[in-house]
Amino acid sequence: MDPLLLTGDVDDATARLLRTAASFDAADLAAPSLLPGWSRGHVLAHVCRNADGFVNLLTAARTGEQIPMYASAEARTTDIEAGAARTPEEQLADLRRSADRFAEAVAAMPVPAWGATVQTRTGAWPAALLVWGRLRELEVHHVDLAADYRPADWSPDFAHRLLHEVTAAFADRDDAPAMVLRFDGSGHELVLGDRAQAPVVAGSAAELAAWLTGRAPGTTLTVTPDGQLPRPPEWI
Repeated sequence: MDPLLLTGDVDDATARLLRTAASFDAADLAAPSLLPGWSRGHVLAHVCRNADGFVNLLTAARTGEQIPMYASAEARTTDIEAGAARTPEEQLADLRRSADRFAEAVAAMPVPAWGATVQTRTGAWPAALLVWGRLRELEVHHVDLAADYRPADWSPDFAHRLLHEVTAAFADRDDAPAMVLRFDGSGHELVLGDRAQAPVVAGSAAELAAWLTGRAPGTTLTVTPDGQLPRPPEWI
């Protein structure tokens, strides 16, 4: 997919996240998020630094320089911890500025640069995936804020793409159980492992994606034959 086709989705997701962040006071920011050990302030600080990390990768793709996403894993952690306890005004300003920097870096990309390969925290990516990566960060971490934005609020296109991406990633892992994922009440399926003895897990694309990424317990999903849900491995 042309990364520029997703820029409108990124803008919309950013606007939604900014509205949620603007509603937080200091107590709200200090409250727990859905991520163990992280407050809402940690999640927002991470989203800001993720934008800057992607700016580094876009710059690397555009210039040919070897620019890492983060200076180091330790620096990433330190920056998130330092940003977690900021005031609501500081959090919101950083969220806006970092989002603007990302948008400017995308706009500065010449067409050939999208074909470059960059090194993310999880491995080598084509630069053309970075806009999708930013959209995924915004949408998934908005849910992590535990502030009335839920997987059911994801657009169908986003939910389907996330579901396919996570399933493809799990296909290469030995710790992923065999299962057949059936979604949207249709015959469309995604298969992990040997389907001969695999249970069928059914639900909406958003419900399945949220369960596979650890953002929902899967209580709305159905399993055939009757039994417990398989236990998916940890995502990312």
